[in-house]
Amino acid sequence: MAGTANITVRNLDKSDESLIPRIAKLHIKAFPNFFLTQLGPRFLMTLYKGYLEDPDSGILVAEDSDHHLLGFLAYSFDYSRFYKGLMKSHLATFALCSAGAAIKHPSFIKRLLGAFKKSDEVRRTEKYVELASIGVNPKAEGKGIGSKLIDKLKQITDFNTYAYISLETDADNNEWANKFYQKNGFKHSREYTTGEGRRMNEYHYGE
Repeated sequence: MAGTANITVRNLDKSDESLIPRIAKLHIKAFPNFFLTQLGPRFLMTLYKGYLEDPDSGILVAEDSDHHLLGFLAYSFDYSRFYKGLMKSHLATFALCSAGAAIKHPSFIKRLLGAFKKSDEVRRTEKYVELASIGVNPKAEGKGIGSKLIDKLKQITDFNTYAYISLETDADNNEWANKFYQKNGFKHSREYTTGEGRRMNEYHYGE
């Protein structure tokens, strides 16, 4: 892996759709036991393709000088509308992937129902930016790639228009991630418990 001096962070556009399978593969490497990973590569490719299709959302990628994908960050400037559009455009694919996962893991059903209600949960009175997903190649950890991706998101966010950047992460057994976001300037906003009993921390940057 290249050093940090050779890392480039850029915003993808629709012409970069060929990178989506690589992003899905990297997601699986970075989060091998996470819920979304269990829904399979087809689900992940459809999800991340949605960020490129949506005019108010996008994906940042970190690459080395040989164009190896080192990390990615998915974001949305209108997360509630993004989820509604995603469900409307790709409902059949998500339903198929979700059904297969639910058969293998019946406990997923409650989490799946919660995921499909996401557009209501993320609605706010103020405008904000959602940092929806960030992943780094395990072989490139410790090189500051995650921080570079977050810095790029901060650079492209107009804080005169958007009140803050928001993200959510697990509160339990997730000390490293919580410290990472705090190190990058995010302030703890609230803790809440999901319908299936998962404790979550919400962080904001820019308030």
